[in-house]
Amino acid sequence: MSNAESEHKPATPEADSVGMDFIRRMIHEDNRTGRFGQRVATRFPPEPNGYLHIGHAKSICLNFGIAEEFGGTCNLRYDDTNPSKEEEEYVTSIEEDVRWLGFTPSKVLWGSDYFDNMYAWAVELIKKGLAYVCDLNSDQVREQRGNLTQGGQESPYRKRPVEENLDLFERMRKGEFPDGAKTLRAKIDMASPNFNLRDPVMYRILHEPHHNTGNKWCIYPMYDWAHGFEDSLEGITHSICTLEFENHRPLYDWFIDAVNQGRTDDGSGPWGKKIHHPQQIEFARLNLTYTMLSKRRLLQLVQEKSVRGWDDPRMPTICGYRRRGYVPEAIRAFCKHIGMNKFNSTVEIGVMENFLRDSLNKATPRRMAVLNPLRVIITNYPEGQSEQLEAINNPEDPSAGTRLVPFSRILYIEQDDFREVPPPKYYRLSPGVEVRLRYAFFIKCTGVVKDEKGNVKEVHCTYDPATKGGDSADGRKVKATMHWVSAPHAVEAEVRLYEHLFTKPDPSDFPPGQDWKVNLNPNSELVMKDARLEPSLAGVTPGQKYQFERLGYFCADKDTTAQRPVFNRTVSLKDSWAKEQKKK
Repeated sequence: MSNAESEHKPATPEADSVGMDFIRRMIHEDNRTGRFGQRVATRFPPEPNGYLHIGHAKSICLNFGIAEEFGGTCNLRYDDTNPSKEEEEYVTSIEEDVRWLGFTPSKVLWGSDYFDNMYAWAVELIKKGLAYVCDLNSDQVREQRGNLTQGGQESPYRKRPVEENLDLFERMRKGEFPDGAKTLRAKIDMASPNFNLRDPVMYRILHEPHHNTGNKWCIYPMYDWAHGFEDSLEGITHSICTLEFENHRPLYDWFIDAVNQGRTDDGSGPWGKKIHHPQQIEFARLNLTYTMLSKRRLLQLVQEKSVRGWDDPRMPTICGYRRRGYVPEAIRAFCKHIGMNKFNSTVEIGVMENFLRDSLNKATPRRMAVLNPLRVIITNYPEGQSEQLEAINNPEDPSAGTRLVPFSRILYIEQDDFREVPPPKYYRLSPGVEVRLRYAFFIKCTGVVKDEKGNVKEVHCTYDPATKGGDSADGRKVKATMHWVSAPHAVEAEVRLYEHLFTKPDPSDFPPGQDWKVNLNPNSELVMKDARLEPSLAGVTPGQKYQFERLGYFCADKDTTAQRPVFNRTVSLKDSWAKEQKKK
């Protein structure tokens, strides 16, 4: 069940289903008819072979959200049927991500806990003549599956006697055969138009220790064989999957029906009592512009050190978003907004960023920071003197109060906030122009100092003491308000600015023959090593979030030390000057 505040109105069997997405309408109807005894049980079943990404967040919010809305349960179940790709590191990160998003699993379970049940049911299918041991290797199986216009060929081992199949399968389990030597296949229909029903593999030989079962097994179930039985054993009512599993649903149903063949509701049949049969439902997975969600390719970026790791703030992993400064309520609101569909589509990443801005704007304290400092001398301000000026912590939250920021003769402003020769529509500081310093005074540029190469290294200004607080008594107006930091009081910091990791909206769109990484953005990370922050930002701890006025929302990175803060830009603010530049 979720610990997060409910994102939807509670639903009951009698509730009106108008306004619900198609999944919730199906569950509502099942409750109305009493199909599962008005019980709702869902699960989130990740394979622990990588870190969760934003696509998984959609599934997490859906499964846990439905359980919460319908008064049901939702398990976190690790689909750990492939020990060669699974690591404890991923297991730990998955549960951490689920809980960070605001959800508490009803139970934390493992698919491997059911290996004994699955094996017993596989033996049962052999005895029923519905499964056989096949000696074809993977390439041969692939060749004999046929194509879209032609059915497949039956394996020469398909008609093995039941007793021989039972003996071989038991010997497979005992480890008598090498990897790949034999498989257990379901006997379904090699002429089926659905490839998944052309005698799919149920078990393969893999002499590899398992993180949960150790060396007990050297044969492991395939996902399609395991999936339905994991759901059945847990009493899942609605097994919600992404759209690519729609063609697998007939197989999901076939396996459960095959085990139920000869079983009865009261257990009086020759094979005992029927097992529970959940309903599989499919929805479209999440696709975001400028975002790659392939685990294999994300792993490649990590292994080749194209990024800082799985939690790199540019990565679409949940831990990457967390490190960048995302908040879980923004991700939940985004997932609710995009809804559930039965067709694949791509969502603009700006949609998610807008939900993030909205969440951060309400709760994030404001501070001033200068990322690319230019020195300013207030020539008519007394040397050696400073004063404390009152600044608002959050205009969206009056209860956040105010703070004091020091003002002195020597300041830092952004280099982009000064132009010796200003272009059209540039209203910031330039010779002879007066601007407002946020919370402080009006200043006017009176001159510049340049280095030997002719670059401006220092700007001289005068200030008007009568404009303290940022307003003039005589009513004169200025067209720009700029942030600043007092140089003697400034905290030195590193600030990392992030852009999209890929240059194309569809990162998988690359020329034939070229590596997919051709679309990596070489400017996705810009590190500002000489940033200056107001003194209240000294001593920040990783994870603290702020709005740097005029610059965006930032989060203290885990690389922060007591001596030197490191900040990641979470998301930028809207910038009218930047828009003007893009028009050119």
